[in-house]
Amino acid sequence: MGIRKLTVGSVAILTVTSAAIVISTAGPASAATATFTPVADTYVQSDTATTNYGTSTQIVVDNSPVRRSFLRFTVSGVSGTITSAKIRLRTISGNSGSPAGGTFKAVSSTSWSETGTTWNNQPAIDGATLGTIGSVGENTWYEVDASAVVKGNGTFSFAGTSSNSDGAYYDTRESGADAPQLVVTTGTTTPPSGDPVFVGVGDIANSGSGDTQTAALLDGISGTVFTTGDNVYDNGTASEFSSYYEPTWGRHKSRTRPTPGNHDYNTSGASAYYSYFGSVAGPSGRGYYSYDLGNWHVVSLNSNISMSAGSTQEQWLRADLAASSKPCTIAYWHHPLYTSSSNHAPSTSTRPLYQALYDYNADVVVWGHNHVYERFAPMNANGAADSSRGLRSFVAGMGGASHYAFGTIQPNSEARNSDTYGVLKFTLHSGSYDWQFVPVAGKTYSDSGTGSCH
Repeated sequence: MGIRKLTVGSVAILTVTSAAIVISTAGPASAATATFTPVADTYVQSDTATTNYGTSTQIVVDNSPVRRSFLRFTVSGVSGTITSAKIRLRTISGNSGSPAGGTFKAVSSTSWSETGTTWNNQPAIDGATLGTIGSVGENTWYEVDASAVVKGNGTFSFAGTSSNSDGAYYDTRESGADAPQLVVTTGTTTPPSGDPVFVGVGDIANSGSGDTQTAALLDGISGTVFTTGDNVYDNGTASEFSSYYEPTWGRHKSRTRPTPGNHDYNTSGASAYYSYFGSVAGPSGRGYYSYDLGNWHVVSLNSNISMSAGSTQEQWLRADLAASSKPCTIAYWHHPLYTSSSNHAPSTSTRPLYQALYDYNADVVVWGHNHVYERFAPMNANGAADSSRGLRSFVAGMGGASHYAFGTIQPNSEARNSDTYGVLKFTLHSGSYDWQFVPVAGKTYSDSGTGSCH
């Protein structure tokens, strides 16, 4: 059984009836992810044998007194072969954690009552063992693999127990956004053959649910993932990467090529960012690097350090572009040179990077920083429309952080949205590209088109 992290103190049971099913059309091979929240969860306690805790905002696993948690989920609307099913729990804030997160098992009974179950009438914990969770901290997501039990639609009960006298505490469905989850994935995530897919967004992970929704989109889209900075909020700490990014976008880390944002640099030198991503973020501490995808050269730049003409980064970029043999180029960094958002003005200090890209006939640039989506027509480095050599630019800051508003609409702005989370997907052809704004489940905003390489 593969277990990432999951904390439960005695026994946990969850019930889920509602789900958000996200299906992405990423080519001939795709996946669908359904995230269910419990329809019921509670815990029981040995020294209060007739007390029900079904309306509590926490479930507990413990051995002194003995406390067991129960969870029940109802899976519906799922079609195809289930390739993964994971129970996800978040430890409560304000608790010091536990050296033992608990052992989780399946429970055959699915008829227990959330508001009627007590120690005296608790269901038997009689099913297969899913796994055991080790040490847990506060306010952090943990998960355990339930794939051996969840094979299709139906109702499933689980329980968590612990033999340790230092209990582990988790949020319940009564807590709202931090409610337990059962994440079910169907289909395959094997990349389709053909042109590369390049998909991502910026301004991503925090204590809200937007990052969970955009991460679910990635579950169904094959290809290389990029980020346009501010990967976690508010301060780019190791704890925030562990609590917010790892349980959501973290499951795609091995195929992610990030760039840092100003919030990542709120931790000195963005040290937690570089530690978390390791070699996939390029040379340690530098924050800019390049790679190739098919017929495309891809450049990730760092707008948190010097970008002036003649700076180390700007000179590296020019040398890198001069050495590339690819006919098409896409670049990304955090602070936008062009934006219509009222929150952050255009970052004119990035102009030398844009100018270098323009001088070497690059095609597309993507930014974050403003928590909106905006697309600009091809422009030169001075903001003038230039259909022959200009770069088409995108502000893609709709990864999960709270949305910003638009102010004065800037020249050559062609598409905008300020109320929909989503990801920006590129399909990189040999001499052209397609772009598509992919909205999260329940939203309808879209923007798509095709451009040619210079």
